[in-house]
Amino acid sequence: MEQLVHHLVDPLVKHADEVNIRMVEGDAAYILEMTVHDEDRNVFTNNDGQVLHYVRTILSAAAGHKKATLDLLDSDALGAEE
Repeated sequence: MEQLVHHLVDPLVKHADEVNIRMVEGDAAYILEMTVHDEDRNVFTNNDGQVLHYVRTILSAAAGHKKATLDLLDSDALGAEE
């Protein structure tokens, strides 16, 4: 799932090397948390978050019988948890 998100997101952003994804897989769900460079956040938040919605839709289809969620976190959120 992480590779799929990178495949979808990396071409859309200017700082692909700063796209960080953390995934937790449970019995019934995939939970993905993503951070991007501050300059790239608007790609996912403009137009009421349509791009983020599209990525989530593709993830849901790829997840099969499991539920998949993708959250866009602040850029320092993943680093603070590690």
